[in-house]
Amino acid sequence: MLDLRLYMAQRLSAMVMIPLTLGHIAVMIYAIQGGLSAAEILGRTQGSVIWFLFYGLFVLAVSLHAAIGLRVIVHESLNLAGGGLEIFMWLAGLLLLGTGMYAVFAVTLP
Repeated sequence: MLDLRLYMAQRLSAMVMIPLTLGHIAVMIYAIQGGLSAAEILGRTQGSVIWFLFYGLFVLAVSLHAAIGLRVIVHESLNLAGGGLEIFMWLAGLLLLGTGMYAVFAVTLP
């Protein structure tokens, strides 16, 4: 039952990531073609609740998706199972979430 829940959570996180990834790519193309500097980009993102929510949700979805994927890879490659596998998945997810949110705060906090 846990495997089914993790499978569904990973698929749902992928569905959330698709439009956010496309949005991120569109913003990056706009910034590059517009010749925006890092200072100009930060000037537009700092203090913005919209960008905080956009990238915060993106980081949350990616962290969940990647942690579940890493769980499967570690299980298949290293034959790790049980509690050790669960601990690995949670630590990986929390590490990704923490580092990702650190970047989101750095870009969006005034």
